[in-house]
Amino acid sequence: MPIVTDSQLRSFMEAAHRLGTHQLLLCSSGNMSWRLDNDILLISQTGSWLPTLSKDQICIARLTDGMLLNSVKPSMDSGFHFGIMRERKDVKVILHFQSLYATTLACLPDPPTDFNVINEVPMFIGPITMLPYICPGSPEIGKKVTDAMKNHDLIVLRNHGQVVVGQSFEDVIQKALFFELACGIIMRSNDMAVRLSCDQVAEMDRYRRQ
Repeated sequence: MPIVTDSQLRSFMEAAHRLGTHQLLLCSSGNMSWRLDNDILLISQTGSWLPTLSKDQICIARLTDGMLLNSVKPSMDSGFHFGIMRERKDVKVILHFQSLYATTLACLPDPPTDFNVINEVPMFIGPITMLPYICPGSPEIGKKVTDAMKNHDLIVLRNHGQVVVGQSFEDVIQKALFFELACGIIMRSNDMAVRLSCDQVAEMDRYRRQ
């Protein structure tokens, strides 16, 4: 049994509770994972409510082979959590969320593809891609999301929600909130909000790199 400290379990639990505070999901609609080291992964329990997650609802698993190291069954979407973590060594946290505006846009017949209405989107999130509806928990969603995340930090799942990755709990929460803000602006403006041009995004990127 790996050494997972009470402090680590508490950190995971507290981050999960913050998702409810920020209204990034409701009830059991999302899931989250956290890489502790190169081979230990914490994943929220299947069916658990992240806003009220308890320490005994946190699955401890081995990343290399997916072996469960405690008696907690991981999220039904654990396929893409394992897949992304194996493909991207830079990723420490994965969050699947369903915020109101972002998920509403994902359910439209002709959803927008350009979300660069605020500079925080290209600066902190980068390019965003959208996948067609895929059955939750299926092997297909695990593969498709893993493949899409090779070159993105946030993807939108049609009629489902969003998946975001990052270096820390704060990183994924910030990306999710900035994306939700952009989607809210798009919704409230009836998709009339002016997008940043490619030149404006490039200029901002130059200043950021300096």
